[in-house]
Amino acid sequence: MDELLATLEQFSWRFAEYAPLFIEATWLTLSLTAVSLLMAMVGGAGIAALAVSKVRPLRWLATAYIGLVRGTPLITQIFIIYFGLAYVWALPAFWAGAIALAFHNSAYIAEIIRAGFQSVPKGLTEASRSLGMSKMKTLKRVQAPLALRTTLPVLGNQYIIAVKDSSLVAFIGMTELFRTSQNMAATTYQPLTAYIIVAVYYLAIVLVLTLVVNGLERRLSRHRRPVTADEKDTDPSGPLTTVGKQGTEGLR
Repeated sequence: MDELLATLEQFSWRFAEYAPLFIEATWLTLSLTAVSLLMAMVGGAGIAALAVSKVRPLRWLATAYIGLVRGTPLITQIFIIYFGLAYVWALPAFWAGAIALAFHNSAYIAEIIRAGFQSVPKGLTEASRSLGMSKMKTLKRVQAPLALRTTLPVLGNQYIIAVKDSSLVAFIGMTELFRTSQNMAATTYQPLTAYIIVAVYYLAIVLVLTLVVNGLERRLSRHRRPVTADEKDTDPSGPLTTVGKQGTEGLR
């Protein structure tokens, strides 16, 4: 019992001693993840557009891109981008890691976006067009909100995975969370303590992100009007008739 208390006391002391370094590394990890996900969302949207294009070569290009990302480990993608671009341009480790993470996550985000838009009933799109809405307005007011509501939990999970995947940039010299734990282990000769501490920080980040995603999901669900049994019985034609009865208030 005394030995356990001594171990906990030593752990607490190490935790407090290295807290400033880990907090700085946490900020770097979050910054790296945010930048990479921003690029990944833009790239993923473009790849998703190619994947549903009517032009067959563009669909082939999207399929090849997604297959390449899925078929190779993230660590090799980081090394190829970091060392490969070094022949052309001396890219800092932060941007090399951000580009590699964006390259990796954009493929998965593209599939999520594509599935989200394909889950929107065609009847709703047709109803919006029949009410005089343009394609862009239909996309903005009907398709995008419904697709976001469907994909938000999956996107949130992908963001959490991206935070944990960012630990791999430690191997190109970035002093993010995992690299900080490695430095601590090398300095204190207490690798178990160092890796438990970094696990606590990652767990805290994941819990906060999970709460944020759940809150956004509940907020979007507030505007969802449940379909009553009477509507199901009287509207055999599905969403198109239902939207027509409701009028244009919910679409404009």
